Amino acid sequence: MTDHVRDLASVREATERLLTAVAELDNASVAEASRLPGWSRGHVLAHLARNADALVNVLGGRPMYATHEIRDADIERDAPRALDVHLADLRASHARFLAAGDAPADWSRTVVLRNNTEDSASRIPFRRWIEVELHHVDLGIGYGLKDLPEDFTAREITFLAERYDGLVDVPPTRLTDGTRAWRTGRAADAPEVTVTGSGAELLGWLAGRSGASAPVADGGLLPVLPPL
Repeated sequence: MTDHVRDLASVREATERLLTAVAELDNASVAEASRLPGWSRGHVLAHLARNADALVNVLGGRPMYATHEIRDADIERDAPRALDVHLADLRASHARFLAAGDAPADWSRTVVLRNNTEDSASRIPFRRWIEVELHHVDLGIGYGLKDLPEDFTAREITFLAERYDGLVDVPPTRLTDGTRAWRTGRAADAPEVTVTGSGAELLGWLAGRSGASAPVADGGLLPVLPPL
């Protein structure tokens, strides 16, 4: 079973790293573009705060978001806020998530996320860790894919490979960093594509965040992955 206690500790550490870095910004830089198309850094910070509350809902057996439209509207509403307001909101929502995670519960139970996706409650802390780490990268403030903790990178590659596993639109694919290997895509009814790169490059490609550095495919062209 996933060690949710350890993952909660990792969420704490990752969030403190994020908060320390964001505290060095100013109001003008918060309004600047992030690495996510169409989103400012304020959008990213607003999403992180509302995602924490959404995962509290999940752990409490409630819908993650009331509706997709309300989720998007909340992010748009909160994005233009001043830096100090973003920081206060991030700290408060983080505390609410940790309180929900520390409460006695059956961590083997099944919970429901967006789009009726089901998962074990024990994986919710890891999902929050994903949000914090990848969106820290998305802020474009000096924290990159290469800075992610090594254990996080390996687990997130596994997580995303599982997400694409069996999808008919993804060819049979073998991923390797030269030491470890993962497989994903549809059943091997066609020649397997091998994608090689560092852990950071593989994760960036799988998560749609390759940027200037990307893995290479033995056929020359990386398989096209569906959006997350």
